[in-house]
Order: sequence, then structure tokens, then C-alpha cells
Amino acid sequence: MRILTVLTYYRPHTSGLTIYAERLAKALARGGHSVTVLTSQFEAGLPLEEMQDEVRIRRVPVLARVSKGVIMPALGRLASRELRKHDALLLHLPQFDAAGLALRGQLWKKPTIIIYHSDLILPPGLFNRLVGFVVNLMNNLAALFTHRISSYTQDFASHSPYLKRFASKVRVISPAVELPEPAAKEAAAFAARHNTEKRHPVIAMATRFAAEKGVELLLEALPEVVARYPEAMVWFAGQYKDVLGEEAYLESLRPRIEKYQVQGQWTFLGTLSMQEMAAFYANIDLLVVPSTNSTETFGFVQIEAMMNGKPVVAADLPGVRQPVRLSGMGRVTPVGDAAALARNMLEVLAHPEQYRGDPSRLRTEFSPDTCAARHAELFEEIQGDLTKRD
Repeated sequence: MRILTVLTYYRPHTSGLTIYAERLAKALARGGHSVTVLTSQFEAGLPLEEMQDEVRIRRVPVLARVSKGVIMPALGRLASRELRKHDALLLHLPQFDAAGLALRGQLWKKPTIIIYHSDLILPPGLFNRLVGFVVNLMNNLAALFTHRISSYTQDFASHSPYLKRFASKVRVISPAVELPEPAAKEAAAFAARHNTEKRHPVIAMATRFAAEKGVELLLEALPEVVARYPEAMVWFAGQYKDVLGEEAYLESLRPRIEKYQVQGQWTFLGTLSMQEMAAFYANIDLLVVPSTNSTETFGFVQIEAMMNGKPVVAADLPGVRQPVRLSGMGRVTPVGDAAALARNMLEVLAHPEQYRGDPSRLRTEFSPDTCAARHAELFEEIQGDLTKRD
């Protein structure tokens, strides 16, 4: 099957959405499908066309940026050209351009699937309200035209206003999560570089530094944790400098973070490779996901930690709470409640043996190859429906 995947940002951009899209594209290619990714040239130095791991990437020049989105005048023309050469269309939402793309799939009888990653929530302000209205309108039109919508969990699908509106088209497919096995030598070297004083417990966040990730909640919870565990430290893995639209958020928290940095209790690790992430998880005691709104709908890092036998404390958000519920490897904590976050962290740190779970089962359920096979089956189901109608 020749599959065209379209999304606003693709690798080397780093986010949960782009990582999932890359894993799925590679897995579909491994499964024998021909895969093209159509995306933005969000950095001028990126090649307009290249091959990566048997996936063809075609980038569209960007004319301008609007909030976190981009304007690509050539996208419609290139999408039409590419879609004619492909058998199926896979769209990642939220995406401003999705409506026109899904309409093409409908008119040209190309099986079309939307993977819906999160609801769109923008900062307050008149301009952002206008942007949100337009993007949500386009997303709704895209859902009308598409054949199926893929959701990570039924929990999120049952709570998202968008997915509830189009419930008859929703199919639940676990997202693609993978991580190399940690090598003992690499794990030891990682600890030697980043935990020279051999502090424990190591409490981790693995994400972009963004307001919706709830970094301030961890900072508010830390004093109680440090009171119980004076040698505790935080590792923050992920982009923390120059995060688009989040510079002011970082500056607002910098004084508190610097206090812990001076004490050797907070380390920014930056963006890590997948091999480095494996070593990272091998050395932590607890991962926290204190997200504050439904722009976070799952948290792949939870599964990564659990695959390595590490427990998680996650916010009680639709979808985000599901990895803990599925695995039993951690606790769910009320959204926005720093005191409860501290209590749940202390509970898990005090009784880690109660949260061990079955990492091997998670590796199978969330394998990119499993995810790719389920989406391929969904394309075939749609094609069967289209054939019957003809």
C-alpha cells in the first residue's frame, strides 16, 4: 500500500506527536508499505526532499508562522500531486490544513484516517481565540470528510469534545512506543556524568519545558519530598531552552530552579538520543507527568519508563491516567494539586515493590509494528467499505 502521511511538523522537530509519526512511518515501511511524509520545512536548512529509513520525506517551504502553526501556500498543490500517486491518506491532527486534505481523500476515494493527538488549547488572548476558532473549524471539517479517526485511548475519546462529536468514526489504537534496551555500561557512564554525588532518589521529567507540562507543580512539591529524602534530585530530560512560545514560562520558574541547581538537586539534561534515554530510565527512581490540560493526552514517556520497570505518578487527565491504570505501575494524582503530587511521589518512593507491573506486556502492546499493523488493517477495512459502495 502507498501511504501519504501529512503533518505540520516532522523530525527533526521534537514532540510526542512527531516522535509517534516517525515511529509509525518507519514501522509501516518495515511492513512493506511505501510511505511518504509531507510536512513543513520549518527550518530553512532542512532539505526539501530526502529518504530516511525507507521513508520518503517531502518538505514544503514556509511563508509565515501564526502562533505555533505555519502557512505553506504550496501545500495544497503538492498534496494533490502526491495523493494521486498514493493509495491512502494518513493525517495527524491538530492541523490547520487537514480539512482540504481530507476532502481530497473523500473525493478521490482514498481511504483516509485521522490520528487525533490532542485537543487544541492556546494561551488566553483575542488573537489566540481567533486562531483556535479557525483551527477547530478546519479540524471539524476534516472529521466530516475523513473515513476513520484513530485515538490513543477510549478514555480520551470519551472526554474529548471533538472525538465525542464524531464517535462513530473513532477507533482506539495504542500508540507506537519503543526504546532500546539499556546497556549496563552505558547506564553506568550516564550516571557517572550526571549524578556524580550518587544522589537518590532520582525524580525525572521527560518532556519539553512548557506551561501545560506542570513543571511548577513539581517545584512546589519538591520541598516536602526533599524533607523526607534530603539527597533527592531532579533530572529534566528534553528541550528547555528556546521552546517556541514558552520563554516567559521558563523565566518565571528560573529562580526556584536555580536554587535547586546550586544545591546539586536539579539537572537539565537537554534533548537525549534514544540510546541516552534508555540509560536515563535505567538510572531514575520515579517519573512524574504532572500535566495540567488536555493538550497532553497520553504521555509516551510513561510507557518508556514502565518498559524499564520504573513507576510513574501521572496527572488525572483523560488518556494520561491510562498507562498507570493499565499497568498498575504508579499512581494517578489530581490535576494541579502540588500537595497531592508530593504525597503520591512519597508513597511510590516508599513502596516501589508495589508498582513493578509487567514491562514485557507493555512492549508488545505498544510496539510500533503492532501500531502500524492495526492502522494498515483499518485502511483495508475502509477500502472494503468503499469497494462495496461502488
